[in-house]
Amino acid sequence: MKAAFVDRDGVINEPVWDTDSFESPYRPEDVALVPGAAAGLRRLRDAGFALVLVSNQPAAAKGKATHEALDAVHERVVDALRIEDVQLDGVYYCHHHPDFTGPCECRKPAPGLLLRAADELGLQLSESWMIGDADTDVAAAHAAGAHAVLVAHPQTAHRRNGAVGDLAAPDLAGAAALIAS
Repeated sequence: MKAAFVDRDGVINEPVWDTDSFESPYRPEDVALVPGAAAGLRRLRDAGFALVLVSNQPAAAKGKATHEALDAVHERVVDALRIEDVQLDGVYYCHHHPDFTGPCECRKPAPGLLLRAADELGLQLSESWMIGDADTDVAAAHAAGAHAVLVAHPQTAHRRNGAVGDLAAPDLAGAAALIAS
């Protein structure tokens, strides 16, 4: 089965302002879906893709949020998608940060999250796409043998350091349209 691996913050849900940059929401009440994200996910599902969320979530490692708070944010994202008739086939988070927990195999740009999902869900990586807003998403996809679409969320464009995806789109809905065609 082919998959659409999708980053979360800036792709599925809006990032929030945190001191000096846009980051992941740390409270469920701060979760808002990116306009068109649910429709894009439904389009990918209808095109035969498994929907797999893969995201770096280092807030607990950095001491900015508790694991319980991050779980509550995750549940809010899942609930918001469910209301829009979207169910994820898998969810894979990396809660590490190299400055606080040391290196790991799962933090993007490493391909660990994608490789684990492919193994556990029986996914064909060469037929799969990673949709993300950061150079780390593109690098993880390519390291795993998948294709990548770089989306251009206006508040997370700083996350791109010259990364070049196989395709580029303004958002998840645009990425889904490109992939599905």
